[in-house]
Amino acid sequence: MARPFLALVFALFASTAFAKYDPLAVAAGSASVPLELTVTYSDRTIPLRVYVPADTRPAPVVLFSHGLGGSREGNAFMGEHWAHRGYVAVFLQHPGSDSAVWKDVPRAQAMAAMKRAGNARNFMLRIEDVHATLDQLERWNVETGSPLRGRLELARVGMSGHSFGALTTQAVAGQSMPKAVKALDGRIRAVIVCSPSAPRRGETAKAFDGVAIPWLLMTGTHDTALIGDIPLSSRYAVYPALPPGGKYELVLDGAEHSAFTDRALPGDKEARNPNHHRAILALSTAFWDAYLLGDRAARAWLDGASVRGVLEPKDRWQRK
Repeated sequence: MARPFLALVFALFASTAFAKYDPLAVAAGSASVPLELTVTYSDRTIPLRVYVPADTRPAPVVLFSHGLGGSREGNAFMGEHWAHRGYVAVFLQHPGSDSAVWKDVPRAQAMAAMKRAGNARNFMLRIEDVHATLDQLERWNVETGSPLRGRLELARVGMSGHSFGALTTQAVAGQSMPKAVKALDGRIRAVIVCSPSAPRRGETAKAFDGVAIPWLLMTGTHDTALIGDIPLSSRYAVYPALPPGGKYELVLDGAEHSAFTDRALPGDKEARNPNHHRAILALSTAFWDAYLLGDRAARAWLDGASVRGVLEPKDRWQRK
């Protein structure tokens, strides 16, 4: 008779503990001033902005790749929150497809310059940037005098990105690529893809059937951009093509392409919804906690009804 009673007590305790999980909670003074670092390899120099927790113990690492025309300074709302939550957040800046493409360019020519920068060569360079950055993080973690010495738990690495950065993330995290392209990086354990898209050529199902790690996809019902001509159908096609197991999709009602950035973008038509960033931070944090830290409370929150508490009624959320 005692065993069922103890099981009931444990279940009640566990449900209470999980109910207290809050991915938006942060402690005062839990993050420090970001570091400005650079990675140099071949003939490229990759600027980094690294958000670090105030706690000096080794911490999991999450990388972020910006969209076309962006920089390491963008998406600070993510980097700051993730650092407050105990992650070292490394934001890359990709030369050739960063903000230098449009800065100091006459306004009438800026859009054409951006379109030229969204090319296959820059895409391949972005992939190499990710590999090189992870290589450098490994060196910094053991290097005397490095500000990151002993700070990185490199067995727990996550990758994320938006738009062109989403394509970069998809490539290094398991989307099939031509045989000559060494894109997959086995050091990455989980990924968050903001504004995903299916490949323009080939079968979408085959492109993603080899994905072996957890993915969280985030998009919106108005997630199109002036550059790239990517329809909503392409954004929505990725999730069904992913094999089951740790796969999630969030579709924010009314969210445009800029919902996943710090500010409005050219071509925006909708007023920005403050709850979009709240939902993005909550779900991304719970995802990192669940799949990089192995936090059972985070996984229960992510997979249960509590997640709807940060979403609006028309937001779509699914998992498999």
